[in-house]
Amino acid sequence: MSAEQFTIFGTKYRCGSYLLLIHLSKPIQLAFGRFQQRKLFTLPEGEYLYIGSALGKSGSPLAQRLLRHASRSYAQQPHAIRAPMVTLFMQEGLIEKQALNAHEKKIHWHIDYLLDRPETEIKHVVIIRSPLRVEPLLSSLLEPLKETAQLAPRLGAQDTKNSTHLLRITDQQAILNLLKKAVPELLQLTSDLVP
Repeated sequence: MSAEQFTIFGTKYRCGSYLLLIHLSKPIQLAFGRFQQRKLFTLPEGEYLYIGSALGKSGSPLAQRLLRHASRSYAQQPHAIRAPMVTLFMQEGLIEKQALNAHEKKIHWHIDYLLDRPETEIKHVVIIRSPLRVEPLLSSLLEPLKETAQLAPRLGAQDTKNSTHLLRITDQQAILNLLKKAVPELLQLTSDLVP
């Protein structure tokens, strides 16, 4: 497991939000399920970012969601980050061993269509252990940056009115540096909202 693969904020909760930093090794054409009437998007080779959350109240929702993202359907090889993820989650108390039983992954969310492709690898995961829904705040922080570009409004964020949760990025380190500064401030500002 490499410190280069994970950035973690918070310690108390097993639920939270996350960002996946994704590398696409070659250009692909991809439809994100039924999104925009199954429109085919051309995704250039490069770096992408996905914002998500797993805010369930019982079990290990955050760890289980991230392990699901690091798996592929139909017994395909998982993302290389999955094994270090399991080790990290066990060390951090985010999941119990009995909850690690692998289930067949079914394609469900927009991001599943991208993560299931063999050309795609999750390279880094930012984990925010908090019961608060911070996806919209993260999206509004990241979308206007010169280092990000929207593929399509509401992509990966069908439950929102005007944001997107899948962005193309040009400078992964700049994004990580910004998050290392902004997320603690965000959690501090919202800490009085936590029950």
